[in-house]
Order: sequence, then C-alpha cells, then structure tokens
Amino acid sequence: MYLVGKINVISALPEEFKRLSDIAYNLWWSWNPEAIDLYREIDLELWEKLGKNPVRFLQEVSQKKLQARLEDKDYMSRLHNVVAAFDSYMSEKDTWFSINHPESNGKRIAYFSAEYGLNEVLPIYSGGLGVLSGDHCKSASDLGLPFTAIGLFYKQGYFSQRINIDGWQETSFNNLNISQLPILPALNSNGEQAEINITFAGRTVYAKVWKVQIGRINLYLMDTDVSKNNPSDIALTSRLYGGDHETRIQQEIFLGIGGIRVLDALDIHPTVYHMNEGHSSFMGLELIRKLINEKHLTFKEAKQIVSNSAIFTTHTPVPAGNDTFPLYMMDKYFGDFWGQLGLSRYDFLELGLKNPEDQNFNMTVLALTLAGRKNGVSKLHGAVSRDIFGDVWPGVPQDDVPITHVTNGIHTLTWLSPKIKELYDKYLDSGWKTRIYSASTFEAVDNIPSGELWNTHLELKHKLIGFVRDRLKAQKLANGESMEAVRQVDTFLDPNALTIGFARRFATYKRANLIFRNLARIQNILNNPEKPVQIIFAGKAHPADGPAHDVIKNINDIARQEGFYGKVILLENYNMTVARNLVQGVDIWMNNPRRPLEASGTSGQKVCINGIINFSILDGWWCEGYNGENGWVIGDETEFDNENSQDNIDSESIYDTLEGKIVPLFYKVNEKGIPEEWIRIMKNSIKSLAWNYSTDRMVKEYTERMYLPAMTGASKLLEDNCNTARSFSSFEEHMKNNWAQVQLMADKNHNDLKDYRSNSGQEINLWVNAQLGAIDPANIMVELYYGTLENGKIANAQAVEMNCTEKLADSLYRYSLNLRIEDGGEYAYTFRATPKHPDMINRFDMGLIRWVM
Repeated sequence: MYLVGKINVISALPEEFKRLSDIAYNLWWSWNPEAIDLYREIDLELWEKLGKNPVRFLQEVSQKKLQARLEDKDYMSRLHNVVAAFDSYMSEKDTWFSINHPESNGKRIAYFSAEYGLNEVLPIYSGGLGVLSGDHCKSASDLGLPFTAIGLFYKQGYFSQRINIDGWQETSFNNLNISQLPILPALNSNGEQAEINITFAGRTVYAKVWKVQIGRINLYLMDTDVSKNNPSDIALTSRLYGGDHETRIQQEIFLGIGGIRVLDALDIHPTVYHMNEGHSSFMGLELIRKLINEKHLTFKEAKQIVSNSAIFTTHTPVPAGNDTFPLYMMDKYFGDFWGQLGLSRYDFLELGLKNPEDQNFNMTVLALTLAGRKNGVSKLHGAVSRDIFGDVWPGVPQDDVPITHVTNGIHTLTWLSPKIKELYDKYLDSGWKTRIYSASTFEAVDNIPSGELWNTHLELKHKLIGFVRDRLKAQKLANGESMEAVRQVDTFLDPNALTIGFARRFATYKRANLIFRNLARIQNILNNPEKPVQIIFAGKAHPADGPAHDVIKNINDIARQEGFYGKVILLENYNMTVARNLVQGVDIWMNNPRRPLEASGTSGQKVCINGIINFSILDGWWCEGYNGENGWVIGDETEFDNENSQDNIDSESIYDTLEGKIVPLFYKVNEKGIPEEWIRIMKNSIKSLAWNYSTDRMVKEYTERMYLPAMTGASKLLEDNCNTARSFSSFEEHMKNNWAQVQLMADKNHNDLKDYRSNSGQEINLWVNAQLGAIDPANIMVELYYGTLENGKIANAQAVEMNCTEKLADSLYRYSLNLRIEDGGEYAYTFRATPKHPDMINRFDMGLIRWVM
C-alpha cells in the first residue's frame, strides 16, 4: 500500500468553547488547575493520551464529547468562571509592581535564558536551570512586571530517556509539531512573522521568531528551521545542549546577539537586560555595538551604559561548569566584530579571559566583565562564586568581590498539589495566592487539622504509587519483559511505608547512589518488617557523561537484587510530569550533593509547599532554609579534601539519621493512626519555607535589588544624549591614568606592626596619610579595614570609611577615624583606597585598589 497524501482535520469548536482555545495558547492554564479540569473533563482518556496538551486536545476532541459538556450546566458554569478569572488576571492593572513602583512605568526588563521549563508539553528544558527560568517568568507575570523573555526553540527539545533491560540509559529525539503546541508566530509591525539574521563565519543564518504566552508576559523563541538556510544551519537550534563546540558557540551567538535583534524586530525596547547563566553573554557585546553606532559613543562609554543595564546570574558552582571557547574559534566568529567595537583583538579577548595566559574565552567571565550587577543563587553559592572568580578583580578581598546572591525559589502554584491547594484555600486567609512572598501568609497552616492534612497526604501518596506502577509497567513492556514481571509491579511499593524520593539531573556530584554505599545496612533499613522504607529514583544523565551513566546502571542493578526488588524503584524519562507526582507524593525528599557543589537546588523547595519534609546536605538553599525544626540534615558543614572520606561520613549520617530519627518518628502514631509529631514538622516546613523559597519572593528581590537600580542607573546615563555616560567614562579614564600616583602611608614602628592596647569600648584614633597626585580627594574613598587576627591574616573583616581631616601638603592628605571595638580579642587592621563616584555601581569594578605600603 502506498500513501498518496494525508488529511489533517481539526475539530470545529462551538462558539461557547472558543475561549478554551484562547486559554490553551496561554500557559496560564498550567498553574491553574481549575482550567486544566475543563479540558480533562471533556474526554479524560484523550487528555491523557495526548500528554495533557490543551492545544492538541482541542484539535482532536470529538464533537460528541463537546456537545455533552455543552449540555452540562455545572460544567458551563465553571467554564464561565475560569474564563472570567483568566480575563480578570490578564486585564488587572493593580499588580504588585504597578502599585509599589509606579515610577518605573514605561521601563521594561528583558530576560535571556538558554532553556525554559514551563510545562511538559513544551520540552525545551533539560533540568533545574530551565525550570527556574520558567518559574521566574510565571512569577514575573503574577507580580505584573514589564517583562519579556528570550530563548531558542529546540524542535527536538532535550532527549527522551529509556533505560534498557540491562540498566543502561538510551537516548532518542523526536521532532515537535509546532501546530500542536501553545506557540504562535511572533508578528512584527507589518503583521508578518518576525525574522532576524546573523552573519558569522562568512555566511548569513536566518531565524524566525515564535511567541509563547505566559500569563501577562511573552517569551520569544528563535528557530533556524528556515528554508533560506543550508541544512546544517536549519538544524542549528534543533537540540538543547546538543552538538559540538561549533554548534554551541553558534547557538549562544543567536541567543545573545540574535536575542537583541529579536527585540529590535518586535519594537521592544528594554531598559534592563538579565542574563540567566553565561550562555547569553554575547548579548552585552551587541548592546555595546548598537550604542556605538546609534549614539556615537566610544567603547568605554557604551560599556558603562550596558553595565548599568545588565544583570548576570551565575548558577555554576565549579570552574569547569562554565562555557569556554578556544581563542581560534573566537577569531573565526568574531574576527570582524571587535573592530565594530573599536577594539583590538587583544582588548576584545581580554573581556573573556580570567587570566591573560588563558587559551579559552570564558562566557561567565565575559558576563561578569560586562554586567554591573552579578549574583549567585544562594548565600553559599555567592561565597563560592566570589572564590572561583576572585581573580577577575585582583587585589580585592574575597568578601568584597562584587558578586552577591539572590536565593532561588519555585513558582508555588505550578508545583502545588491541587489537593493541598484546596486546604490552603480553606484555612489560609483569602487572597493568599497574591501574597505568597509574605512570611505571614502561611502562619495559618497551623489551623489545618492534623488528620485532614495527613489524609490528604496519603491520598497523594496513593496517587503517586499508582503513577509509578503504570510507568514501570510501560518500561517493562518496552524492554520485552514477561507479563508475569509486568503483573508483579502491582506488588511494588507499600502505600503505608515511609517513601523517600530522589529525582534530579544525574550529575556525579549529586551522588544519587550514595545511600547504597553500605548495601547491608540500607537493606536492613528497607526491610524492617515493622517499619519498612522504600525509595523512588528518577533522573537523566547527560549523553556525554559516562560516569553518570554508570550511576544509573548501578542503581538499576541494585533495584533488581533480592532485598531491594520492589522497594527501590528507578523511573525512566524524568520530566516535569514525573517531578510533579514525586514532589507531591513522597514522604521524604533526599538530596545529597557533594558540598559545596550545589549552587541552589530547587527540588526540595517544591516538596515543602506540599507538606513533604527535606532530608538534605547543608548545601545550596538548604543552608539557609534549615532551622532545626523543619527537616533533617545529612552530615554537617565540613568541607573535605578527600572525596572517599566525605562519601563515607555522609552515607553514615544518612543511615544514622534514618534509623535514629526519621523512621521512628514516621511510625510514631496516635490512637487514630496520625503521626502528630511528624505532622508538626510538616507544618513547620510549610510555614518556614513556602514563602521564602517561592519565585514570587525571588522575583520581588530581583526587582528591588537589581532591576529597579538598573532602571535608574541606565536611564540616568542615557539622559542628555548620553552626556552622563561620557562624563563618567572621562572620570574612569582619569582615575586609571593617575592611579599609580595614589599611595597610602601609615604610622608604623619601622617593619613592625603598630601595637595598640585598649579596653573594650575604648576609642582608638587611627590615621593614614594619602598621596593622591592629580586625583581630587572627593573621588577617593579611604577605609580602615580590620578584623580578628587569625593565622597572621584578617578574618571577619569590616571596612569603615575614614574622614579626610587635614591637608598636609600639595596632594597629601590625612585620613582619620576613631575606632571603638566592644568585644575582646586580638585584632589586626590595614588601610585601603578605592575610587568614589555617585554613578559607580560597585567601586571594585574599575579594578583600582590601593593598600597601605
């Protein structure tokens, strides 16, 4: 039989259902379960079959099913209510941003990320970074930020994972059908689909632009599947994190430089540009090039404006995790670009070199160099980043390296179980969903009766076990296992047993198989007849990460052994669907990365809103979140030089805590079968964590600490035809040209330290003489830098600005300070000078610092 053609028939929607189509093309539905219910109730079997995709569902649903709902008065009433809620949300003028920051009306934020985890129907994400980006966008919408997101459309997405019968990961890719996705063409002012192009390596590559609606905001995605491109360029944006270094640099050129051109093509003019990880760092270069051409600025003048408008968030806790490109590749793709910036090859490459002798251009260093505001994604990660990248600011103490932190969060309504949401709706104050970022919002969780919370949790746990069994059966059938083996899955997992969840990207530093370090001991814990325990694993290994593949194989082999079979489960193809079921249904969420390599981690934040308790290494966000009453810790804050020792100690901590604390508490129930003490920890977890680790709190913090200052700073520099930027650039050049003249001279006893003795609280007068040369004292900050003396170095340092109290001679000044120290001990001090100017974002960014001689 030969196929002659195909006919695609799309269901015609009755007029009453047309608004369901509007909602289907806006991912608002993905965090509003009442909207999801409207689709699934029309035809549950079809809804599940089509992967819970409302766009495709409406294309294929039968007229008979639609007609049945049309005659259901209760359904039509709920449809009316959901449409009204959607319209009200979309038209709301009094949002958090508009109420609190009306002065920023007309300014806009552009957000760049290589991946977005918005919903499983749009699989253009690989893991935590993408899900964080998606959650960031959703909260930006909820809070009413003027926000536009930029990314790439990967028509094959990230890979699908299969674990074969031998336990090895296999990968496959499938083309996404755009016509069946919540994606629309992004139209330019002529009503045509926007298209941009980039010329590199001697050819021009084109990309069309798609629009994804996320509540009130839009995400624009570039797609090189354009007929004008050659076959290799058509495939350029096919796969997320696919291909070689050539593919990677081309994708990142499109993300950064192409992203700016998308904004231009759509007549969108942001004030602030946020780079989420270093993949989009070339964005800053394109902004500088535009300012040079359009405003006739020098590179330094344009760079100052870009620095004021650019924000960079690093998510990488290890140097090797940063994208780098060999210098010959930079020559190939940017050989005709640095001239447009007025730079030599040396000066251009220096923007991305951590050290002058480096042979690889570092995208994170480029972002740190260009962005005026930089942050890590947890308090500990901020400190780790200051350590890793301290060399970018020579002479600056680690604590003063200009990288701060904004701790990650999760979009609460995306990850919150509808069943738990019903409890919140019932017992929290009305309107709680608009105040998720407030600590007081979740205090009323104590009002939820323990029995009601526990029964809801058990219902979700039963749902999870059914979900896991269904997926395991499908895995076994796909691997050709016997029907007996498939039927046996129905005996796997005990709904009454303590259930541990572990699901995340299977990078080796996350140590997924750490709990199996002592097989005999964990086997005893799992098989306690009176207090059984079971574990569910899920996660993908990067296709090129061989050691991570070995971890999957190891867990799979253990799961098939006697004593573990049916109690240790490894699910394949980890995605947002699997994650949602796990974070809503397990009892304990375990996370044991190798400290301090977890930048933040957000999976544990997703469980706490559902009343699930964290059991984690003190790394990433858990360092801040753990308070002694809201979960358990693995190990302590010790950092090890020997990984084997670290693994031994941490695994023993897992066993000890399970045996001595977690398992006994879980099975300690009252006469009604309710574990009251366990539920107390569940409630403590919700109250202490749900608000603080939400993206509503996170985006609010980005707005107040990053976006608003950037809006103010960038706008000021652009005023008066950029004369403020020109003036500041002249100031910077003056400071750099004359900095060699700056010298600090202190009162010392020859080569010995000046030795003061004083009583607690007594004032000590300290002074230093400053030779400033041609620099005005108003442009210099002289500080006392002091702290406790530990191993010959200053620890726990503090810096206090000193006063210029006397002019001693031409360009020679005395700076003085009366210091009062309340706590006893041995202290050390020194003096330093840095530039000072009201338009500086951070005084260390100039790279000028002078310590006392």
